[in-house]
Amino acid sequence: MPLQTPGRESAIEQQAIEASEARRSHLDVTAPQNILSRDRGMTNRLRIAKMLAAAVFCGGLLLALGHGAAEWLSKISEAIRSTGPALFFLAMAVLPAIGAPITLFTLTVGALFGPQLGLPLVLALSLVAIAANMALGYGLARYALHPLVVRVVRHFGYEPPKVDPDNVTSLVVLLRVTPGIPFPLQNCLLGLAAVPFGPYLVASCLTVLPLNAAIIFFGEALLNGKGQAALTALLVVLALVSATYFARRQYGKRARQTG
Repeated sequence: MPLQTPGRESAIEQQAIEASEARRSHLDVTAPQNILSRDRGMTNRLRIAKMLAAAVFCGGLLLALGHGAAEWLSKISEAIRSTGPALFFLAMAVLPAIGAPITLFTLTVGALFGPQLGLPLVLALSLVAIAANMALGYGLARYALHPLVVRVVRHFGYEPPKVDPDNVTSLVVLLRVTPGIPFPLQNCLLGLAAVPFGPYLVASCLTVLPLNAAIIFFGEALLNGKGQAALTALLVVLALVSATYFARRQYGKRARQTG
């Protein structure tokens, strides 16, 4: 058998390393920290953009109220109410799938339609609309607009993940609690991963709906001037955000232990 020279052994080792890295560039279901490939610079920019958008919204609202624009906001609210709750909830189920911020709906829906429908019914209809939006985004990404969605996802610095059928729930939960990924993009990534629809929707609802319910309560209290209720709802929101951060850390620790 011919002897291998040191140079040839080095080349073989390099090829093995490159092959290993190529395999790891896709989703490794045994390592949840590799749940998706993403550009960190793009992720940081998205996170900063979301924080700025939230700050601008809250600052603009406070500024408007402070400068006597309550009447102007009231007219806008009445115009939205005049279209009826059916159209509002339909828009809530559809528009976030094409990029509209879901928080624009969750922060305002309680104040807009709580007096007419009652807050419990508003909450129930809102959660149904959010679940429908997750189903719609999944369907568009997996079936109707698959090639277009792949290009959009890659434009934002992500690669479509791949998933083992035995790790569906881990994929859904980890992606939902990963910071910096916009809500519509989460739906698209999971649709592109061809996650089975049933587990996708159940795990998504259990992960997403509690936080959105707290935001609905917070928005209703804030816009109606209920200071104590708004503070309580805000504390619940912060607690749920902290819980998602804790869940993310736990997945990371588990990944390092198994890796």
